[in-house]
Amino acid sequence: MLIDVHCHLTGDDYDEVGGLDEVVRRAVGEGVGRMICSGYDIDTSMQARALAERHEEVYFSAGFHPSELKKWREHDLDRLREICRHEKCVAVGEIGLDYHFDDNPSKEEQAEKFVAQMRLADEMGLPIVVHSRDAAQDTLEILREHKDLIKKGGLLHCYSYSAEMLQDFLALGMYFSFGGPCTFKNANKVQKCVQSVPGGRILTETDCPYLSPVPKRGQFPNQPCNVVHILRQMADLRQENEKELKNQVLDNAKRLFFKLK
Repeated sequence: MLIDVHCHLTGDDYDEVGGLDEVVRRAVGEGVGRMICSGYDIDTSMQARALAERHEEVYFSAGFHPSELKKWREHDLDRLREICRHEKCVAVGEIGLDYHFDDNPSKEEQAEKFVAQMRLADEMGLPIVVHSRDAAQDTLEILREHKDLIKKGGLLHCYSYSAEMLQDFLALGMYFSFGGPCTFKNANKVQKCVQSVPGGRILTETDCPYLSPVPKRGQFPNQPCNVVHILRQMADLRQENEKELKNQVLDNAKRLFFKLK
């Protein structure tokens, strides 16, 4: 069974390919037996929960993406807490830091909300799903400083930093997922990381609707069914048997996201 540990199955991005329910059915037909739909604010976390209630194969995570913090309201941490109580909520996320765009919230606000949601994950006994873009050192320092809040582990999704820094995150118990970029021709840094991650910490994702993998690159929307191409490329990069890697990834996902069935 294939697994997509990080996808965004909310909104209307999939209307032209049959809608969300059809996207899930298409993925299942390609052997993707589990999908974790990631919320990035209150509304999308609730939409992810609703999709998980409709489909046995879908689980979800709930959290505030750093770029979406302008939507944060006074009682939203309490609302997230309630959403996270759901039996199919497997993590708090995606949360973290994003310094890429000039109009993103301040670094101070991002760090404050990141830690607040890490505290929520610890309270709920859940792992975290971390988004980190152009913020490698600050992400590492926050995770180190608050290591006591990630007793259930965490995922650095769509990992794109160096293979050297990967070792620092590994020491904190983090897992790493890779998507479409590892299939791109000149993605040497990401491909080196795919080769460097220990077998017990590697996971597959699509981060759809964006980042469609080769041979679907440039197509929109990306879909969970495309995780098959990502797994194939990862197996090739690691010089491993595809079936064995698929089984390893599933075992890893069930270990980190322990509510998966």
